Amino acid sequence: MAVSLLTNNAVSPTINVNAQSASYTAVLGDGSNTLVTINNASANTFTIPPNSSVAFPVGTILNIAQTGAGQTTITQGSGVTIVSNGSTASAPKTRVQYSGATCVQTSANTWLVMGDIA
Repeated sequence: MAVSLLTNNAVSPTINVNAQSASYTAVLGDGSNTLVTINNASANTFTIPPNSSVAFPVGTILNIAQTGAGQTTITQGSGVTIVSNGSTASAPKTRVQYSGATCVQTSANTWLVMGDIA
C-alpha cells in the first residue's frame, strides 16, 4: 500500500507500507520509501542482515513502526553493528505501541538507530 504525503499543498513521493505480523528480517526492498510495520501482540524482532546477505547501499534508510502491543527489538545480524541511544545501544527497542525507529546505514555493516526507542 502506498500513502501520499501532502506538504504545503504539494504531493510528495509516496511511501510503501510493508505490513508484517511476526519477527522480520529486512530485505533490499525495505530501503527507500518503505515503512515496515510489525503488528504482533508478543515481543518480536526486526533484524538488520549483514551486507554479505543483503547489500544495502551506504546511506540506506530503514523505517520501522511497532503497530501491535508487542515491543519490537532491533537486532543485528552476524557481523552487523548497531549504535543507538537506547538503553541497550546494540539492541534498541521501540518504546511503546505506535513507536517508530529509523535505521541509517553509515558504513557497510554499521547502522545508526534513532527514534522513539527504549
